[in-house]
Amino acid sequence: MNLWELFVGFILGLVEGLTEFAPVSSTGHMIIVDDFLFQSKNIFSPSVANTFKVVIQLGSILAVVVLMWDRFMNLLGLKKMPGQTPSGPRLNLLQVFVGLVPAGILGVLFNKKIDEYLFSTETVIVGLVLGAVLMLAADWFRPRRPKTETADQITYKQAFFMGLFQCLALWPGFSRSGSTISGGVLLGMSHRAAADFTFIMAVPIMAGASFLSLLKSWDSITAGTIPFFVVGFISAFIFALLSIRFFLKLINRIKLVPFAIYRLVLAAVIYFVFL
Repeated sequence: MNLWELFVGFILGLVEGLTEFAPVSSTGHMIIVDDFLFQSKNIFSPSVANTFKVVIQLGSILAVVVLMWDRFMNLLGLKKMPGQTPSGPRLNLLQVFVGLVPAGILGVLFNKKIDEYLFSTETVIVGLVLGAVLMLAADWFRPRRPKTETADQITYKQAFFMGLFQCLALWPGFSRSGSTISGGVLLGMSHRAAADFTFIMAVPIMAGASFLSLLKSWDSITAGTIPFFVVGFISAFIFALLSIRFFLKLINRIKLVPFAIYRLVLAAVIYFVFL
């Protein structure tokens, strides 16, 4: 493993950490950066390169667990959130499970097809544009006054339909957070409540996707590629820690439109300059 390969892992981890929880598609950004700057599939193999882009999300997952530790302890019934009363509403594990079911089933059924056909710059452009349209629609057609202000007020129906919106994120470029936050907002949730539930759902769904991808490509991962994965994981963890708090403070203030505009501009630049 040479320094260039470690540098590639570091930069792709940086891109993952900074973009995973913003509604701009971390996988899409990694594919774009890798295709135009590094071509890691030629450094290692297409299987290792695609697995890396999924597995380093574990670094971002760990950052969510660290930053939302109290919330996860609350889900397990081990700690109360500030201001929470015994008789008041509380998000529970069953609601999270309900939200995970749709994308979990589709992810298992189509994981191989997604890796084979959707990990390209062209498909990312499509995802960026369609995801931006969904985000614009969410901000334009959302209820003026959210019925659900916090994650603790989320209903089972809202959890399930956010899970359906999360299925869109199986297409690289769509963005898991962009899809689910948009769906939550359309269902009457505040941007912050939708973002909190999105991050909570992300932990098991991303861990499952990483495990499946790692299991499928286990034979192609050698001792020589492990440092590449480790550097990417650490980089993703550090930069996700820096970006998550910033995004959660930002989302209720600026909503989704600025992110949608960024996605459309990025898609246009990639198309006209590179393709």
